[in-house]
Amino acid sequence: MIDLAIIGAGTTGISTAIEAKNLGIQKIVLFEKGDSHSMTIRKFYKDGKRVDKDYKGQEVTLEGSIDFQDGNKESTLELFESLITSHQLDLRLHTDIEKVEKKDNGFEITSSGGETFMARFAVIAIGKMGQPNKPSYPIPLPIRSLVNFNANSVKSDEKLLIVGGGNSAVEYAYDLCKTNPTTLNYRRTEFARINDTNAEELQKVIASGELQTKLGVDIVGLSNEDGKVGVEFTDGEKIIYDRVIYAIGGATPLDFLQKCKLELDDSQTPKSSEIYETSITGLFIAGDIALSSGGSIAIGLNHGYKIAQEIAKRLKL
Repeated sequence: MIDLAIIGAGTTGISTAIEAKNLGIQKIVLFEKGDSHSMTIRKFYKDGKRVDKDYKGQEVTLEGSIDFQDGNKESTLELFESLITSHQLDLRLHTDIEKVEKKDNGFEITSSGGETFMARFAVIAIGKMGQPNKPSYPIPLPIRSLVNFNANSVKSDEKLLIVGGGNSAVEYAYDLCKTNPTTLNYRRTEFARINDTNAEELQKVIASGELQTKLGVDIVGLSNEDGKVGVEFTDGEKIIYDRVIYAIGGATPLDFLQKCKLELDDSQTPKSSEIYETSITGLFIAGDIALSSGGSIAIGLNHGYKIAQEIAKRLKL
């Protein structure tokens, strides 16, 4: 019997495990379907990408034991790697959890490989970016390798289209335009969701002519144009690109949440209390999956701290 099972070894899952261990909870297991921890950062953050504690200007006072400060992708991964090692966390990689079911004596946790585990308490900390939002129109099979949801596959000098209006899209755009002919497409004419630093950097590359924009215009569909991506816009223009990158946010993993039989609100966010306990007693959620709008690493760290305190109290530690 595991005392605490945590599904998802991102920064929120790791912090929940650390805070729980600091409070005396002994049998803690982190389940991660990827081949390492912090997969969202590894997959969706460009090398050298800035990582702010107060993301999008959300000022957060950290409540737990983890001293998380401004840095970049590499320093953030290094911090959480060192925390896993120093706290000797039991991290089970390549373990995709399919469902979490309430039983009389706790929770039965089932992996896609058919393994089952029992736990007194469970925390879902899987995040949303594991399932990036995708366009509603079809992506033709011959060009699917050229339509991406991060910048990891970009080659130098490829003609790029970045689609999105949030911080990730803007950061991709002003970074990639230094090495590639790049256009940023957003269906609105103003970027209301980005932080001040990104707004400033965006204006610089637009003013210098390094970045092209196609704003206030949506995409109708994509086509295969001799191994390149044809993009048809609502203004009637069709432009051919070598690669298209969508940075349009993440989707709640609805199927998983429904298998866990959680009550959801109108935005498909699990209903939870002020201590992030779901509609099922003893099952908690943490990180951006607990929020209807965007969160941050620091907010997730505080979720983990509060949840660990509550579980330690119930275990009478």
